[in-house]
Amino acid sequence: MIKNTFDILVLNARPASGKSEIIDYLKRCDFQERLRRFHIGDFVEIDDFPMLWTWFEEDELLEKMGQERLHSDSDGYFKYPYLWNLLIERMSFEYQKWVERDPHYLAERTVIFEFSRGSQHGGYASAYQHLSPAVVERMAILYLNVSFEESFRKNRKRYNPLKPDSILEHGLADEKMVRLYHEDDFQELTKNHKEFLEIHGQQVPYVVFENEDDVTTTRGDALGERLEQSLDLLWQHWIKLKDRN
Repeated sequence: MIKNTFDILVLNARPASGKSEIIDYLKRCDFQERLRRFHIGDFVEIDDFPMLWTWFEEDELLEKMGQERLHSDSDGYFKYPYLWNLLIERMSFEYQKWVERDPHYLAERTVIFEFSRGSQHGGYASAYQHLSPAVVERMAILYLNVSFEESFRKNRKRYNPLKPDSILEHGLADEKMVRLYHEDDFQELTKNHKEFLEIHGQQVPYVVFENEDDVTTTRGDALGERLEQSLDLLWQHWIKLKDRN
């Protein structure tokens, strides 16, 4: 019997495209409404931003101590490109710990993975290969489609210098946005695949959530309606895959 909620929902998009706003909207939803409309009941999040931010803070402290920075240079760029994929491995590792502690962990909840990847540091083509097979076999992808120009605008708008570590109010410098996220490979990755991506030899359902008109910032009815439509379609793909297997 297939449960009525996603096991793992992966939210991908450029920075400031609406991923965190969708999670915030889901948190505000009544449990039964969330279950009925979005196939998500209780849920937990794994977001790579807090991990990344901890590295930056540690590097600042190390520099003050007169020691070498471990992860980033003084301009805030990773010293080693593989660190982007280490974050993905770390997300899978967090999930693994939860499931090992409780083999029935997913029976009662959905795990939401959230991350952005630009082509400059390997894109989604690289990131997906570093998700564990145990994650891949249970995941579905919701990709928020926003142009670089819109992502750039919203990144500037949301940034709060008093809360640089905030999930909803952090931002990147303009130069970093251009360098790291101007190019995005998701459309290239999916252009020959209508409903499913192949990752680690497994079929993974995906749906594109169009958000150029920004229905996510206000968390209103327009967001709820579009999210319901998108996740309903993703659920249909998910069920089709499960029936096939």
